Amino acid sequence: MAAFLALLTLSLSLFQLPSRGSPPGPVINCTSGHINCTVTNAYGAFPDRSTCLVAAVTYPTNEQELLLAVSNASFAKQHMKAVSTYAHSIPKLSCPGGPSGAGLAISTERLNKSVHVDPAGSRMTVEAGITLRALLDVAAANGLAVPHSPYWEGVTLGGLLGTGSHGSSVFGKGSAVHEYVVGMRLVVPSPVQINGLYARVVSLGEDDPDLLAAKVSLGVLGVVSQVTLQLEPMFKRSVTNRVQRDEAFEQTIASFASTTQYGDITWYPSQAIVIYRDDVKLPINTAGKGENDFLGFRPQPRLVIKSTRALEELAEAREDANGRCLLAKTQVISLLLLGMGLENNDGSIVDFTGYPVIGNQSDMQSSGSCLRSPKDSVQTACGWDPRIPGIFYHQTTVSIPFTSIASFIADVKKLRDANPEALCGTELYLGFLMRFVRNSTAYLGKIEDSVDIDITYYRSRDPEQPRLFEDVLEEIEQMALFKYNGLPHWGKNRNIGFLKVREKLGVKGDKFVSVMEKYDQEGLFSSDWTDAVLGLRGKEPAISGKGCALEGLCICSVDDHCAPEKGYHCRPGLVYEEARVCRKVQTAEAQEKRNDFCS
Repeated sequence: MAAFLALLTLSLSLFQLPSRGSPPGPVINCTSGHINCTVTNAYGAFPDRSTCLVAAVTYPTNEQELLLAVSNASFAKQHMKAVSTYAHSIPKLSCPGGPSGAGLAISTERLNKSVHVDPAGSRMTVEAGITLRALLDVAAANGLAVPHSPYWEGVTLGGLLGTGSHGSSVFGKGSAVHEYVVGMRLVVPSPVQINGLYARVVSLGEDDPDLLAAKVSLGVLGVVSQVTLQLEPMFKRSVTNRVQRDEAFEQTIASFASTTQYGDITWYPSQAIVIYRDDVKLPINTAGKGENDFLGFRPQPRLVIKSTRALEELAEAREDANGRCLLAKTQVISLLLLGMGLENNDGSIVDFTGYPVIGNQSDMQSSGSCLRSPKDSVQTACGWDPRIPGIFYHQTTVSIPFTSIASFIADVKKLRDANPEALCGTELYLGFLMRFVRNSTAYLGKIEDSVDIDITYYRSRDPEQPRLFEDVLEEIEQMALFKYNGLPHWGKNRNIGFLKVREKLGVKGDKFVSVMEKYDQEGLFSSDWTDAVLGLRGKEPAISGKGCALEGLCICSVDDHCAPEKGYHCRPGLVYEEARVCRKVQTAEAQEKRNDFCS
C-alpha cells in the first residue's frame, strides 16, 4: 500500500508540475542517410513486436516528387507504404509488404501544406501529411471549422482518413472525418509507362464512386496527395462534464446520443459511475475563450512517467488489485476537479474555474500539447514516448450497433459484479470511453449507427507475462467482436480484433477490394497485414504459438496459448461461454503440491 500512496502522490504531481515537453522522436531511423531503415509507430512496438525493415525512405515535398517516388518503386516492383509523421496507428499498417528489408517507406512529413482555401464555399484543400492541429489552425485562420475530428491532434489527415478516425456525433453526416471529404488526389502505381512514368495521379470528385474506397483505404490504393474537405463557418461549443451512478445507464445511451451534438460517455465500471459530456454547438458570438488541453495529452515529467509505470508493474507482480482500485478512484476524482484539462481562460489564475467551458470549435475539439512544446532533452514528454520506459498498453476499440449496446453493457456488468476489482486497471486509462458514429458511405466505414467503445489497459513489456484479470478483458473483447458483431477501429486493436472483419463488411468489403485491384494491380501497396485484414491471398490476422493469446495474437484453444507454467490456462468465458480466455486457475497438481507443503 505504501507503494501505491507514492504512486498517488506522483500522479497528482503530474497535473501540477510546470512542463515544457519534448516532441516524439522519428518513427523512421536509418543506418546511413535514407537507406537501410527501420519503421515503427509512436509507441515503439507493433502488436506482434516484430521489427519492420525497409531498404530506404523518401521524403517528397510536393506531388511531383511523390509521383516520381511511386514511379521508381513501381518500375522496380518494390513494395511501398506511406508513413505519417508520428505513425499513431497501433497495427502494422506502415510496414511495406514483400521481402523483409526490401520495401520503400514514403514519408508524408513534408507533404504538409495548405493548397487552397475557399471561404465562400467553406472548402479547403490541403496536402495529406498535414497534422490535425495544423489543419484546425489553418481553417480557423480563414474563419472555418472542421466539423468533426478525433480527440488526439497528433494524427495526420491522410493517416486519420486511412483508418476511418472520428469524433463523437450521430447528427447530420456524423463524426467521421471522411464523411466531409469532397475531393481527393491519389498517386497510384502503373504497370505500364504513362508519360514516361510508372505511376499516375488519380483525381476523385465527390460524385466519383471510387471515392467511397479512397477515403478510408488502409493505405492500399496508393499515396493520398491532396484532400478537399467541406467545412463550416467557425462556431463555438459548450462543454459540461456530469457524473452519475451507472444504474441502468445503458438504457440512456441512445437518447443521450440523439440529443447531445458532440457528447460522449465515459464509464468507470468498477466505481459504478458514468461521466456524461454534455457538449453542444453555439453561435460564434457566444462569450467564451475556453480551450481543451486534456490532462493525459499534456507533457509529463520524465520522473513521473517512469515511476508511475514502475509502480503499475509492481502492482501487477504483486497482484495488488485493491491498491490499483484506490489509485483509479483517486485519479478520477483528480481529473474531475481539474475539469479533465478544460480551461476557461477567464482571467483567473486557475485554468479551470467551472462549467460550462465555452470556446471556438478549433480550440475545443482536439488536444495534444505534449506534441507542440519545445524540446527539453526529453525531461518531459508524451506519457507513451518509447524513449522513456513509461506507459505501454493494449487497446481494444470496437463499434457496437446502437441496437445491441444495452445488452453488451449488461453483460459487462455481470462480469464486473462477479469480480468488482477486475476492471480497475482500465480506469487508470479512462475506463470505457464511448463515442458515437454514424453508418458510413465509405466501403470500410461503419455499417450501422454505432457506439465506439475504446478500452485501454496494461501491457507487459515481457510478451510471455500474463496480466492481472487477463480473462475478464479477453472475454469482453471477444464478446464485443463476436457476440455483438462489433467492427474494429482500423488504427487500433490487437490482432484478434480483425478476425472475420471481411465477413462483417459483406458486399462493401468486396467493392473495396475491387477498387483496390483497379488502382494497384500488382499489390505493391499491400502487405501481409493488410492481406490478412482483408482476407486476401490466404492470410489471416491470428498468429498461433506459445503464449499467443497473452498478446491478443490469437484466441486460445489450448493451454499452451496462455501461460500454464504460471497458472494461466485456456478456459470458457463466464458470461459469454463461447469465449476462450486465459484464466488463472488452481490446477489439481498445484493444489496437491500446496497441500503437501502445508502438511
